[in-house]
Amino acid sequence: MFQRNQPSTMHQATSIFKILLVLGTLVASPASLAGATDKFQDVRNRMVDDEIVAAGVKNERVIQVMRTTPRHEFIPLNQRQYAYYDMALPIGEQQTISPPFVVAYMTEQLDPQPTDRILEIGTGSGYQAAVLSPLVKEVYTIEIVEPLGRKAKRTLEKLHYDNVHVRVGDGFQGWPEAAPFDKIIVTCSPEQLPQPLVDQLREGGRMIVPVGERYAQNLYLYTKQNGQLASKTLHATLFVPMTGQAETLRTVQPDPKRPTLANGGFEELIGDPPVATNWHYQRQLEIVRDDPLAPEGSNYAKFSNKDPGRGCRALQGFAVDGRHVAFLEVHFSVQGQDIHFGQDRQQWPYVVITFYDDRREPLQAERIGPFSGSFDWRRQTTRVPVPLVAREAIFRIDLLGATGKICFDAIQLRAADSP
Repeated sequence: MFQRNQPSTMHQATSIFKILLVLGTLVASPASLAGATDKFQDVRNRMVDDEIVAAGVKNERVIQVMRTTPRHEFIPLNQRQYAYYDMALPIGEQQTISPPFVVAYMTEQLDPQPTDRILEIGTGSGYQAAVLSPLVKEVYTIEIVEPLGRKAKRTLEKLHYDNVHVRVGDGFQGWPEAAPFDKIIVTCSPEQLPQPLVDQLREGGRMIVPVGERYAQNLYLYTKQNGQLASKTLHATLFVPMTGQAETLRTVQPDPKRPTLANGGFEELIGDPPVATNWHYQRQLEIVRDDPLAPEGSNYAKFSNKDPGRGCRALQGFAVDGRHVAFLEVHFSVQGQDIHFGQDRQQWPYVVITFYDDRREPLQAERIGPFSGSFDWRRQTTRVPVPLVAREAIFRIDLLGATGKICFDAIQLRAADSP
């Protein structure tokens, strides 16, 4: 999963919980982790309350398993201090562990039952499989990157997730000898739905999968009816694409020499209630529609917050190659109403661009702002430097823990050669 922020920026931006986690390994079984003696329990509970329950997950079984699954065990030691922030983190081999909310949300959408046999495509760290394990009968999980698959298998065995079966291979080919499956969850992004997975889903079964271009995907829930898949669009999302031939053969490839953002005017919507396409991880975001005063088109994005420190955000990923792009030119319209800092004076609204290298390790974050008080629509233009080793970036808009209201519209981004 590629859905994260530079840790230092994330700490300043959200302040949802100010914690210092002790680096180290906690060896425990799933059963023992259910007790109050788990030294990570308090911070994990706070993460679940603030970022999972508050964001709309309602399934009590899913909520409970998120409170007891030791996410820190699935994260490298050098990243473990961020284990219970709601963020993706690098786990090596150009892959990341999914943010807890995304794991909880996708699990809830599957509607896991105790008798289910579930196939997961894209094992990664093994965290999603660990979350599913107590909820279902059996989990079959496939990872195409061999070192990650072997490591995930060792971790799951150490923690006694005995009903999880791990295989290294091409997940888009499924696990034919174990089929059919009651549910299938895909945690990496195909350009199109792989037919073997359709064939291996039982009649009446559910499959959740992010489908689309590398930086422009939608999360879909499919139900198999009379041999065909009925689909429901959930929301925009951003997942790490599958490594290997499926990724190489994508019809639409991003151009890192010509970075751009999509749907910067918030005119394209999906779902009910409607949310903006291409923007993912939306929190406290309302799409104001049919407003004749909108700077561009008739829609714009509005964030509102009354609770200091609460996360309000929307993100969009894009490709950018620092060897060819020295600067990014950014344009956007912004409006503010009664904006005050949040829990401390570090929490003001900014537009933040976080750059990543070819391993998806964070490099630096460039901030545009801050914005404060009340002001009418105004046009903002600036240029930010691109690190030479940058290959990808995340563009973020939000209140960053501040209170009040802030609106964005007509967001544009392009390559520029000079400051």
